[in-house]
Amino acid sequence: MKEQKIPYKIYLKEDQIPKAWYNVRADMKNKPAPLLNPGTHQPMKAEELEHVFCKDLVSQELDNDDSYIPIPQEIQDFYKMYRPSPLVRAYCLEEKLQTPAKIYYKFEGNNTSGSHKLNSAIAQAYYAKKQGLKGVTTETGAGQWGTALSMACAYLGLDCKVYMVKVSYEQKPFRREVMRTYGASVTPSPSMDTAVGRKILQEHPGTTGSLGCAISEAVEYATTHEGYRYVLGSVLNQVLLHQSVIGLETKTAMDEYGIVPDVIIGCAGGGSNLGGLISPFMGEKLRGEKDYQFIAVEPASCPSFTRGKFAYDFCDTGMVCPLAKMYTLGSNFIPSPNHAGGLRYHGMSPILSELYHEGLIKARTVEQTSVFEAAEQFARVEGILPAPESSHAIKVAIDEALKCKETGEEKTILFGLTGTGYFDMVAYEQFNDGKMGDSIPTDQDLQEGFSRIPQFPGNEF
Repeated sequence: MKEQKIPYKIYLKEDQIPKAWYNVRADMKNKPAPLLNPGTHQPMKAEELEHVFCKDLVSQELDNDDSYIPIPQEIQDFYKMYRPSPLVRAYCLEEKLQTPAKIYYKFEGNNTSGSHKLNSAIAQAYYAKKQGLKGVTTETGAGQWGTALSMACAYLGLDCKVYMVKVSYEQKPFRREVMRTYGASVTPSPSMDTAVGRKILQEHPGTTGSLGCAISEAVEYATTHEGYRYVLGSVLNQVLLHQSVIGLETKTAMDEYGIVPDVIIGCAGGGSNLGGLISPFMGEKLRGEKDYQFIAVEPASCPSFTRGKFAYDFCDTGMVCPLAKMYTLGSNFIPSPNHAGGLRYHGMSPILSELYHEGLIKARTVEQTSVFEAAEQFARVEGILPAPESSHAIKVAIDEALKCKETGEEKTILFGLTGTGYFDMVAYEQFNDGKMGDSIPTDQDLQEGFSRIPQFPGNEF
């Protein structure tokens, strides 16, 4: 008989939705390194960043001191349409694995965008509207961020221009159509529409694109069209701040039932989901109140943490954005087109990079076919078709649960189920037809990316 003391799904009440975002930087002894001007190599000032980002978002980006930042009422009201999201006890998966471990997942896929990305999209769109802007530009990989932003912009009456990584644009036409349904214009990147896009195509003919390419195009459009600003779905401090609603809700739900996770697992591309999930737990660890094991899971085809360099690098392939100190594969690194997930960014959040550098987070890489094996195993017992990105976390959660089976340990495992995979059926089809393979970059491949990391005093790696 299964233990029934903990419900299958733990839902908070509406009034328990967080009223403020948690800023983990306030509890970090070593703050993430500041963004640098690529020309002067000096820390970027607020007025410089405001040419690219919304003014209020720049303030959040630079705030290393305030532990909590109030969520505007309009954003709280929007959150109520799909939050709080459920914390689920994976009883069926536990039984299937015959593990003594207790497995929980925070499910962020119960909205039309199908992912956690809406948490930051509505915030960034709100601040753009407040500033009186006409519209925003962005990039998207798998399409979840672009979908979320198009929804937020439609709600607030903003124009939305999305540059979508070309391989995803071709593999996921229905994700593209959802964006268009919400009024966004969607362009495969790199494109001939921008100067940086044309340059990338000239240097890399036939390229399938990367998030770095798409970012360059979106930034160029925003900075050359009056009334537009650029918004980003991951990596930046402000994004991890908005995504802290995930971890805050999770912790509140666990505290109500006296649940304490031993291991907390999240997929890692740029860091938005992982950072949002672990933030309040990491805060406790940083303050010396509790201890947790944090595991970042990244694809073997794009191993920023495990094989990257900790250095200042461009955030984009076109080298028009500020320099960020992060674990990076080089701004011109482009993952194999065979990689079906959206974890395609060459770098990692400066916040998470600093925490990883200090040994507060561990990282693992997993290969694509094993990820889809885990995804199908999970779907068959838990009834949710997971996104490929989320399935990286599922894979390691299963691995950890099987270790408990071997040792007899009764660990409590928590992972982030970032979204659903209903727009990822081409990838599932490739896996089911036996046509999916694993692509792991060679040391030589990585060295080509590292060679483009900017060299200047203090940026040795």
